[in-house]
Amino acid sequence: MKNIFKSRTGIIIAGSVIGIIAALLQYMGNPPNMGFCIACFERDIAGAIGLHRADVVQYVRPEIIGIMIGALLISMIKGEFRPRGGSSTVIRFFLGAFAMVGALVFLGCPWRAFIRLAGGDWNAVLGILGLIVGIGIGSFFIKKGYSLGRNYSQSKAVGFIMPAFMIVLFLMLVFGFSKLMLSEKGPGSMHASIIISIIAGLIVGGLAQRSRFCTMGSIRDIILVKDFHLISGVAAFTLAVFIMNLILGQFHPGFTLSVTDAAGVITSKPQAIAHSMHLWNFLGMVLAGLAFSLAGGCPGRQLILTGEGDTDSGIFVLGMIAGAAFSHNFAMASSGKGIGTFGAWGTIIGLVFCLIIAYTMTQKRKLS
Repeated sequence: MKNIFKSRTGIIIAGSVIGIIAALLQYMGNPPNMGFCIACFERDIAGAIGLHRADVVQYVRPEIIGIMIGALLISMIKGEFRPRGGSSTVIRFFLGAFAMVGALVFLGCPWRAFIRLAGGDWNAVLGILGLIVGIGIGSFFIKKGYSLGRNYSQSKAVGFIMPAFMIVLFLMLVFGFSKLMLSEKGPGSMHASIIISIIAGLIVGGLAQRSRFCTMGSIRDIILVKDFHLISGVAAFTLAVFIMNLILGQFHPGFTLSVTDAAGVITSKPQAIAHSMHLWNFLGMVLAGLAFSLAGGCPGRQLILTGEGDTDSGIFVLGMIAGAAFSHNFAMASSGKGIGTFGAWGTIIGLVFCLIIAYTMTQKRKLS
């Protein structure tokens, strides 16, 4: 049967539905401008299992679990579950870690960058520009022959490991496992109900699997082959979030928010879970975009591929979770006050690492 979601109309529908769900999740309890943020949600999971001690960002996010399991179920039904792996595993782990460092300097993955834009946070413009530059650098090396090598077919049992891990996390949350560290304040304490979150994740995982929805891939395809298919889905996603935010009263434009106190005094505060250090918003997403392009997909796409049995993507996801722990344990992650003490160093080291990998793994012909 023909996959309608691979058509232009299909991916626009998929992007629109994902956008509507993202806005509704905010309305139902998720943090502002964070209906979905793969990086932030994986960071919360890292905190919930004790990999970092930032007590305001600790929660097992069912959306992450649902996206992976949704992709798994649909890929099995459609005969597209194909376990494979073995392509530069260690490199992919560190690409995931540094992608997370960059994302947490900006405070969001590519999905959240567009959600923030659709919510009126103009700081997201700097992040999106940085994302484009990072993907552009990665695309330059891809044109020159960059490759992490081929992967190999593996047993089905291997492909089930990461989904099984996610299911265990979900059961721990549902049954209230006492050792989980769950935030009582801050963004980690803000979430839709478990049942709504897991259903939302399952729907998004299925739609993204069928449509190949990918923010990084949409920009890469424009740069490399002038293909605007995937960007149609991203544009529909952003527009849907924007329209829903207007309907739900969640659109608050500006680099900061104006607040009027009881005495009528107007003051400014940062946009929700964001900062206005424009250089680092830009450079953080340059790093993230470069790492995503070198790894072959944005963090949402990496979850989908993991659900399809791609263990290389599973390693990238684990790298992002580890990167979240490093970011918070070593003061690299940003907050509403700005970047962390060592956020600049983490970004610079990550850029150097990615450029070295890009150069050394470009094999077909010399750079000119």
